[in-house]
This record gives sequence, structure tokens and C-alpha cells, in this order.
Amino acid sequence: MTAYLAPVEKPGLMMKMVYVLTRRQVGKVTEPISVFAARMPIAFGNFYGKVSRLDKKLKVPKETAMLIREQVASVNTCLWCMDAARWFAMKGPEENLVRLDALSDYRTSPLFSDADRAALDYATELTSAKEVTPETIDRLKRHYSEREICDIVWLVASEHLYNMTNVGLGIGSEGLCELNAQHGKKASKAANNGPRAVSATSR
Repeated sequence: MTAYLAPVEKPGLMMKMVYVLTRRQVGKVTEPISVFAARMPIAFGNFYGKVSRLDKKLKVPKETAMLIREQVASVNTCLWCMDAARWFAMKGPEENLVRLDALSDYRTSPLFSDADRAALDYATELTSAKEVTPETIDRLKRHYSEREICDIVWLVASEHLYNMTNVGLGIGSEGLCELNAQHGKKASKAANNGPRAVSATSR
């Protein structure tokens, strides 16, 4: 999939730094940065960064937050966000990736608890219908505190921000998982060949 706008090849000074940091982190400058953020005032990029950092202040478990974000992205068909969620999951416990792979069957899979199902049903309904039935919210209340319910609402709402930015600009999957695997192979090869190889692969 080709984005509707071409990536910005020569960004301003601040964005040049972001480009460098992103290449170091994921192996390339991603399109949400080169297509969207590079064209916007720097405050917009700062805001998007704050959105993701706020997840660290949530009361719901980070594993639950990961599932909710992936489910919302799936309903919205944001391929970039779905790929990015897998990229982050690959850096954590293997069970996170296993549960992401089983997410489409969350209502019946033993990998998900009743609390998971209540949160995912809520996220799915709110995302697809733009409203929630009393039955769905009642189920959610049986498993989560009022603060945690607000956390879940935040996750759904903020994921929409990411999703609509990418979908609206035609930004699709960039194969971050494949890049992650390639970086892993390079790092492993470098470690086996000694310090000199590490220097060569890090350029």
C-alpha cells in the first residue's frame, strides 16, 4: 500500500533528529513520521508521543491495554497499528504474541479470561457501533473499577487517533516485524563474530 502523500525526504532540524532516533529504534523512518508528523508543527508530534507515554499511568494491566489497542486497530483496519502492536509484543513475553495471534477468537479461546472478554467486547462495540449497550457496560463493571473503565475508554479513544491518522493518509503495514527479525539476526551474527562485527553492523 502506498501512502496518499509522499514521505518527506528533507525534514526540518528537529525532525531530522526524530528520523535518526527512529532509524536506530526500528531500522527505518516510519511513515506516520515521514508522511504525517514531518508536515505538521512539532507540537503535534510531541502530543502523539505523550499519548503513548500516558499508557504507563493506567491502572489496567499493560497486557490488557495491548489487547484492547490491537482489537480497536483491527476493527478500524489500521494495518500499520496492527503491525506495530506485534512489533512491540515480539519484545516481550512470548505469551503476548500468542494471545495477539488468537485475538480474533477471544470469545472462545481459553487464552482469554472473562475480564479480557468483557474489555474486548466493550472495545469492539464502542469502536464499531459508536455506542455501548447497558449489558456490555454491566459486564465490564463486574471485572473493572470505575478508574479502570475510564482507562479502557481512554485506550479505545486514543487508539482511534492513531488509526484514523494512518487510515486517512493511506499508511499501511511497513513490515516492522520483519525488520525486527532482521535486526535480531544481525545482532546475533555480530555477537558470534566479536566486537569488530558489532561495530560494522551498527553503522
